[in-house]
Amino acid sequence: MLSKEELIRYNRQIILPDFGIEGQEKLKNSSVLVIGAGGLGAPNLLYLTAAGVGRIGIIDFDEVNLSNLHRQVLFDSNEIGEQKANAASRRLTQLNTEVDIEVFNEPITSANALETIGKFDLVVDGSDNLPTRYLVNDACYFLKKTLIYGAIFRFEGQVSVFNYRGGPNYRDVFPTPPPPDMVPSCSEGGVLGVLPGIIGSMQCNEAIKVITGIGTPLSGKLLLFDALDMSTRTLNIKSSEDNPLSGSNPTVKELIDYETFCAGVDKPDLATKEISVVDLKELMSKKTIHILDVREDYEYDIANIGGQLIPLNQVVERQSEIPRDREVVVMCKAGGRSQSAIDILENEGFDNLINLKGGILAWQKEIDSTLEVY
Repeated sequence: MLSKEELIRYNRQIILPDFGIEGQEKLKNSSVLVIGAGGLGAPNLLYLTAAGVGRIGIIDFDEVNLSNLHRQVLFDSNEIGEQKANAASRRLTQLNTEVDIEVFNEPITSANALETIGKFDLVVDGSDNLPTRYLVNDACYFLKKTLIYGAIFRFEGQVSVFNYRGGPNYRDVFPTPPPPDMVPSCSEGGVLGVLPGIIGSMQCNEAIKVITGIGTPLSGKLLLFDALDMSTRTLNIKSSEDNPLSGSNPTVKELIDYETFCAGVDKPDLATKEISVVDLKELMSKKTIHILDVREDYEYDIANIGGQLIPLNQVVERQSEIPRDREVVVMCKAGGRSQSAIDILENEGFDNLINLKGGILAWQKEIDSTLEVY
């Protein structure tokens, strides 16, 4: 039953053909879990709250930082350093006091995914890494929960609805993770600030359609969007017999250690030599360490720990500047580009390269919190 205030608040939705009071009551009685309060999560959370979803869960254990603010519109400069989930909850409650907000200040893992997701009717994936995407997809499949998928990179985005009434799931499109060097994160490859707002709003639209029963959800379809020319393409997706989760001979029968499963996607290959920031700091206190920084010039100007700057796209032509007679620690922002640089240089005959695990982000977290990280 909608209150008088709710009838006024949601009037513009209620008067829509095929929506009405029934659609609004479906929203009020529904619950949605949003994975991530970042670029995709922000518009989803804002519009789901404004639309009148009765209960919304937020999973995010990260803190607000300055580099978030060009795209994560839930936050402002005064909230830098605050837990994202807490800041988001406060903002959403101010937007709509009729909505119950539940905060999870912890990562979603194979240990808690089934229990957490099981509390909600629908899941919106706003994560930014492959281990989480596979984990959430598989948990939704086991629990028979619909998953609203979105992904962004640079100027392009994707949206789909997975596991809707037994329809295709994420593994029907991406059965297993691609090679690590083919999947740079937004922190490594960049993203146009407005793009998460566009894709996140599309996700929210799909969530509202699924909850209320209006329209046709993007189940069995993958929508591709290009912000540079405003083009869209829609690819058809079919359930595959070879799907390792839901195919005729499934090999994935429980949630697994997805960080290992996706090894190298968001961190260096564990088979490659690497060094932690703590160990590097200790070595630097004892002797001179040659550090090769493969970020861009402007990134180096924002934050650096010294060392030789050669951007990734210049390492081959400038390889003569890199020592071969001693160990070289290669670093970037989070560990992805530095691993790519090592792979490239090893093909050129280098055998003395060590990856700095976690890059300058890990350095800032473990060693020097005064660094201004972007």
